Amino acid sequence: MSSHSHNTTSSFAALARLLRYARGYRRQIIAAATCSVINKLFDIAPEILIGVAIDVVVNKEESFVAGLGFETAQEQITILAVLTFFIWAGESLFEYLFQILWRNLAQRLQSDLRQDAYEHAQRLDMSFFEARSSGQLVATMNDDVNQLERFLDGGANAMIQVLVTVVAVGAVFFVLSPLIALLAFTPIPLIIWGAFYFQRKAGPLYADVREKVGDLSSRLANNLGGIATIKSFTAETREAQRLKESSEAYVEANRRAIRISSAFIPIIRMAILAGFLATFTVGGMMALNGTLNVGAYGVLVFLTQRLLWPLTGLAEVIDLFERAMASTRRILDLLSEPVYVRDQAGTALQEPVKGEVALTNVSFHYPTSGAGIDNINLHVPAGNTLALVGATGSGKSTLIKLLLRFYDPSHGDIRIDGQPIQGISLKSLRNAIGLVSQDVYLFEGSIRENLAYGKPDASDADIIEAAKTAEAWSFIEALPEGLDTAVGERGIRLSGGQRQRLSLARALLKNPPILVLDEATSAVDNETEAAIQRSLKRIGHNRTVIMIAHRLSTIVDADTIAVVEGGKVVESGTHHQLLEQNGAYAAQWRVQTGQV
Repeated sequence: MSSHSHNTTSSFAALARLLRYARGYRRQIIAAATCSVINKLFDIAPEILIGVAIDVVVNKEESFVAGLGFETAQEQITILAVLTFFIWAGESLFEYLFQILWRNLAQRLQSDLRQDAYEHAQRLDMSFFEARSSGQLVATMNDDVNQLERFLDGGANAMIQVLVTVVAVGAVFFVLSPLIALLAFTPIPLIIWGAFYFQRKAGPLYADVREKVGDLSSRLANNLGGIATIKSFTAETREAQRLKESSEAYVEANRRAIRISSAFIPIIRMAILAGFLATFTVGGMMALNGTLNVGAYGVLVFLTQRLLWPLTGLAEVIDLFERAMASTRRILDLLSEPVYVRDQAGTALQEPVKGEVALTNVSFHYPTSGAGIDNINLHVPAGNTLALVGATGSGKSTLIKLLLRFYDPSHGDIRIDGQPIQGISLKSLRNAIGLVSQDVYLFEGSIRENLAYGKPDASDADIIEAAKTAEAWSFIEALPEGLDTAVGERGIRLSGGQRQRLSLARALLKNPPILVLDEATSAVDNETEAAIQRSLKRIGHNRTVIMIAHRLSTIVDADTIAVVEGGKVVESGTHHQLLEQNGAYAAQWRVQTGQV
């Protein structure tokens, strides 16, 4: 998500998008904002009371309060004291309320945003993940969401209160002395223009800061994931240097943003000083020559402070706002990423699924590399085994991705039991297919949790049965904690062969009518390969098996072998038929069996 494409989008557009997203929280937002407004009105009131008290002391029976029916100065002071108590109590109560409302809103909204972003990301096509680093996505769902939470915790209330201060104090000023009001308010347009000028300057810089924090997360995630490789190449110093470069880029991006935002406060202070001096001198002269009540002068001097000083905090609030809106854009951009593989929820494969697979004139090309497949026709009768062989990059794995609907073909159609898979729900389709991939992914947790991943309610008896079929039970049984053994992150505590057998057992426990093996034996030793071969003989009965293999010895018993080259099926038949044809398969067979 490049920052440059969003520089032109204002932060207020991001705020409008956020408010649309937060429609369900309208009542909480209104309640929190109302408490912020009332709290600020109570906060301004003591300054007015100080002016009224000065008026009482100076003018006694002639004061403003006397006109309300409180004749003696003592009565007037007493009533002012009572009013002061209630105002302070009211201010404290509403401060408590707005703190609770804003903070709880921040917690709820950040939790919902993270959850929605994650759930949406899960629905996105594989092409999205192939084009993004996981570090960038983690930064969006973590750092960016937290940045927004920080703004809602304090920044939103601060923005509302600055606005209320300007409006409420302005109203009091114009009632007491329109001339002084004009003088005091002169710097405000300059301050607000300055704030937006800095905001416009800072916006792109903060988008860049968010970008750099994503790069940094990415670098950290990659390096910690590849620590064994780093150690084996003694590349620790080089990787530490690369991390330092990413970290320095983040520091530099922040430094540029800080330089802009830090210049704001000193400039604003001078504008505030101009407004304060105007009130102080002109109001003082008017009080001296009797055209302005002394109490009113007191109110004006105190309120000028009240009016202008919060504006120094505007820089910090805008800083927080800018950071939050840069983050909001990234979160909402992720949420608006289009899903191309549409789920046909509610339409299931007809039970019982027999497992017949047919590909008719199927073509597909990856948007980035242009590689893919052209006009593939394959038919696998239910219960048969199809083996796909060919060089790396010939298109074999692409066929599997299309069958699982990680992508949709650009042309042609794929059917299971005669039903087009694009008209079937993804849940029903993928429940019918068990995938054992070359790159086995085990989740952090126990062996039991990993085996039952596709069938969480499976009994231990079912789990053990699947493990035995995959020839995994003998090594599980030998472990001190058996099924409760922790596998470590990505299964790091197990050998490659053990991970591969667990992956097979996991797919078998699901008991799918179609089993897909994507080079499942390419990374294992001969003993494990022989074990997996024996398993396949047992589990191939009454189920369709589609396997991709480099070692031709593992597929000699397949019902059909299809040779894929350059995205096309160049020959197909049984092992014996292909040897007789003396084409690409026969040449490869001779190389692998040493008959060259």
